[in-house]
Amino acid sequence: MKAKAEILKLYKNLGETPLECLHRFKADHPEYKDTKMTYLGRLDPMAEGLLLVLAGDTRDKEKYLALGKTYEFEVLWGFGSDTYDILGKVSLDVIPQKLENKMKGLLEKIAEKKTQVYPAYSSRTVSGKSLFMWARENKIEEIDIPTRSIKIFSIDHIHTEVLTGRKILEEVVRRIALVQGDFRQKEILSTWHNALMTKQNEFFLVSKFNIDVSSGTYVRGIANDMGKILKISALAWSIKRTRVGDYRI
Repeated sequence: MKAKAEILKLYKNLGETPLECLHRFKADHPEYKDTKMTYLGRLDPMAEGLLLVLAGDTRDKEKYLALGKTYEFEVLWGFGSDTYDILGKVSLDVIPQKLENKMKGLLEKIAEKKTQVYPAYSSRTVSGKSLFMWARENKIEEIDIPTRSIKIFSIDHIHTEVLTGRKILEEVVRRIALVQGDFRQKEILSTWHNALMTKQNEFFLVSKFNIDVSSGTYVRGIANDMGKILKISALAWSIKRTRVGDYRI
């Protein structure tokens, strides 16, 4: 007889993988040590927030995977990376001028998106191999990267703040230090140091947004798309998932 299904609301910490979050939960709650569990939607290492977990009878997993989600996320303008977030090899571009005058049009255009290209560094498979493996082998240009349909139900700009290059580099070093395993951390940190070496006292813009999206939407991909609309580089500075369906932090 299968154990009764139970929905657990976990908080995935910054730097963790979903699997590491599950292991931490089981270590803290030994009564679940032998309980079958599956998480209902992934979160990247540089994202934090609500991680729904189905424990016991996991046969109804699919219906939970389709639930819509809400995120708070920040976009760092003028920086681009191959992962679309800070855990990627970075390059420095121009800083947007008069950003506040462009925000209304930016939100209108991003809300119209109906499809999204999977990020090169993602777990989507092509020819039996994850996209991130194609990318790490420098063979990503040999394949056609798939797309998926998405819906953006709402997006709001909360505020924009200014950070110095020194503060950005300190935060990048701190956050990446939280990540375990091989995510190219040494190479990535080297590119951040090179990009900001002579920019310690310069000022950069970070904008915070709230977004409601369909399941499977990559928020770091949304950050990258925002940059494309403004014709500059942009990446996800932070991502926090606050809602999955009717479940909230």
